[in-house]
Amino acid sequence: MKKKVAVLGATGSIGKSALDVLRNGKDRFRPVLFTSHKNNEELLLLKKEFPGALAALSSDTAKSSSTEAIDFTGSGGLLDAIAAAGADITVNGISGAAGLLPSLAALDSGSDLALANKETVVMAGPLVFALAAEKKVNIIPVDSEHSAIFKLIAAHGKENVREIILTASGGPFKNYSAEMLSRVTPEQALAHPTWNMGPKITVDSATMANKGLEVIEAARLFGFPAEKIKVVIHPQSIVHSMIRLNDGAVYAQMSNPDMRLPIHDALYWPETEYSPFGVLDFDSLTLSFEKCDFETFPMLALAYEALKAGSFLPAVYNAANEAAVQAFSKKRIGFLEIPRIVGYVIRESRSKVIHHPEGSLTIENVLERDRKARELAEDFIEESTTPP
Repeated sequence: MKKKVAVLGATGSIGKSALDVLRNGKDRFRPVLFTSHKNNEELLLLKKEFPGALAALSSDTAKSSSTEAIDFTGSGGLLDAIAAAGADITVNGISGAAGLLPSLAALDSGSDLALANKETVVMAGPLVFALAAEKKVNIIPVDSEHSAIFKLIAAHGKENVREIILTASGGPFKNYSAEMLSRVTPEQALAHPTWNMGPKITVDSATMANKGLEVIEAARLFGFPAEKIKVVIHPQSIVHSMIRLNDGAVYAQMSNPDMRLPIHDALYWPETEYSPFGVLDFDSLTLSFEKCDFETFPMLALAYEALKAGSFLPAVYNAANEAAVQAFSKKRIGFLEIPRIVGYVIRESRSKVIHHPEGSLTIENVLERDRKARELAEDFIEESTTPP
């Protein structure tokens, strides 16, 4: 029997990689749902290619006249589509905080979750894991780093792991000085040296915020404290992550930088099947590793601060960063303003959490903290910054 697959964010970079995996494994998978935020033209093409699959357009401004062949529209329609799809596994390739509620909807429907949306775990990890346990479904990480750690821990046993070592490409500006970074444009930040990703994640890679989110995600996915999660710069993006065992030995997962491989592994899990994606050639291979520069790229240090503080601070870190990246992309602020804004919002939010506890961790409270953090970021942008 074919595994039924839903792809959320099917017209984005993760979604398109997932489609390649589905096409390559057409004898093993049956797509049952494709979603996009606004790209109804590509959704209609997918419905033609995969007859019987549902299509959902999540934009609340979608016009019914232009989407008459789309089965569900609007943010509420997206959640209804996930519930109706009956997927065995859902690939969540939606970018940012917008992916949280769809992740929960997928788990609630009884679907395993192939998770590329790291914000799901960063914002509400304990709630997400509790729901997965209640529904007796699995969360399989799709980020290349976490996919690597997932497989390495499965092979060696968590009890034997001393520390997790995440690799980071360093982005396009790893050798820049602060003065050079002050002149960086959005166009330059979108030119990643090794990965082909969506715009928001690409900017996050340039600031190291993406790696900061991955540190928080790793801590929550695998149950390791912050001090047991290290980051090393590896420009070639061949070693996707490593583990150090109790005896000091280090084990790595290596492949060419191709997101289709971790998606393939998640869709076939718990089986291990041959993949044509990411195949590595050792004939001309050079690997290098460098220490992270936490001072020049403070977004990584801020992520560790949020992780150690706990409570709602990881969600605050994510929300403030999303607001700052959006402002940078619109050229309202400069590149170096991004960590300045995020640091301010974390300090303000941390003070308020300490002196004014906001209750237990619930989805409503998480979303409220997300909203307040964005407001703080926007107020700071309006009052304290000038256009670059």
